[in-house]
Amino acid sequence: MVTILKKRHGVTLDDELLRALKKELGAEPSEAEMNSALMQLEINGLIHVSQITKTKRRIEIIGVGTEFLAVDED
Repeated sequence: MVTILKKRHGVTLDDELLRALKKELGAEPSEAEMNSALMQLEINGLIHVSQITKTKRRIEIIGVGTEFLAVDED
């Protein structure tokens, strides 16, 4: 996933990432697999996922020196 994000300049939408994964793997990961992988990458501090609309998410690589605050952490 991180490799695909790097090819797309570090930012993509979840549906674009899903299409790229399908093309690379030959099979489409389930929604649960996708969510699990994204959550693990976010917990490890490699990516940040933000909700754009009810069904769209923006996924970006966290650069060196970039920090994202959790809700109510100001």
